[in-house]
Amino acid sequence: MAHLLHIDSSIQGERSISRSLTARAADAWRAAHPDGTVAYRDLGADPLPHLDAEGGLARMVPRDQHTPAQAASWALTEQLVDEVKQADTILLGLPVYNFGAPSTVKAWVDHLIAPGLSLDPVTHEGLLGGRDLLVLAARGGGYAPGTPREGWDHAEQWLPHGLALTGLEPRFITAELTLADSTPAMAELKPLAAESLAAARREIDALWSGAAAAA
Repeated sequence: MAHLLHIDSSIQGERSISRSLTARAADAWRAAHPDGTVAYRDLGADPLPHLDAEGGLARMVPRDQHTPAQAASWALTEQLVDEVKQADTILLGLPVYNFGAPSTVKAWVDHLIAPGLSLDPVTHEGLLGGRDLLVLAARGGGYAPGTPREGWDHAEQWLPHGLALTGLEPRFITAELTLADSTPAMAELKPLAAESLAAARREIDALWSGAAAAA
C-alpha cells in the first residue's frame, strides 16, 4: 500500500505559501492513491530538539554506553528514520528564512544522519534511497540567475548536500517572490510572483495525474 509522509515547517500558519503547496500536493497524491495512507509531521508547530551536548553524541557512542539523554535522542532519531522508511513519497514544505532553511528542518536532517539506520557505517552507502522526496519551496525574494541576489537562497542549495549521506535525493517545486503582495517596494513584481505561484501549482497538479487517470 502506498504511503505518504507529509512534513511542514513554516511558522506562518494559514498565510504560508509552502503549507498551501504541500496541502495541494497531498490532495493530489490522495486522489491518485485512494487506498494510500498518510503520516503528517509539523516541524513549525512541534519542532524537533536540536542536537546538543547532552544527547547529540548518541550517534557517535555505542548504544550500550548511552546516557539517558543520549538514549532519548537516539530513540527519537529511530522514530524519524522509521517514518521515512515507511514512506514511498515524502512531501517537505521548505520556506526560506534569512536566506536559509528553517532551523527545524536542519534539526530533522541532523536526526536523519544516523549510522546503522540511514547509512551503512562500513560502506557509507545511504539506506533511505529509492523514495520520492518532493520539496515544495517558497521564497520571499527572487534568486534566479542574473538577479541581484543570485545564489542567496541557501535552503535549496543546502538540502541535497545535507541529505546526501542518507541516499535521499530531493526534487524541488518552487514559488518565489512570495513577499511581493505584502512589500510595497516589491509591488512591480506582483505579476511575476503570481506567475511563479501559478506555475508551481500547475506542476503539482501534474505530478500524479497519470496515476489518477489509471485508477
